[in-house]
Amino acid sequence: MKCIRMELGEPDASGRRRPIAVEGSEFELEVDTVIMSLGTSPNPLIRSTTPGLDTNRKGCLIVDENEMTTREGVFAGGDAVTGAATVILAMGAGKKGAASIHKFLQENK
Repeated sequence: MKCIRMELGEPDASGRRRPIAVEGSEFELEVDTVIMSLGTSPNPLIRSTTPGLDTNRKGCLIVDENEMTTREGVFAGGDAVTGAATVILAMGAGKKGAASIHKFLQENK
């Protein structure tokens, strides 16, 4: 996975500081699995660049009772599935998804 270090820039008109890439800080991590955190709504690029990943009319990812999407081996939970909701619901989905991911990886070695 290719990464770049970030630092917070100066506050904008709203008072929020945005991340700015640190020039020359690129590095790679050797990974087998990546779990993305997307924010409060799913990024539309995910469904348009990932064949077999179905969404509902609001653009949220469709999952089964184990948090697996319509693409085998791809799991989702929290706001990417429900839309903006509570942290408690997202945490529950994360816990359930983590257990399902573990089981899936154990069964598909």
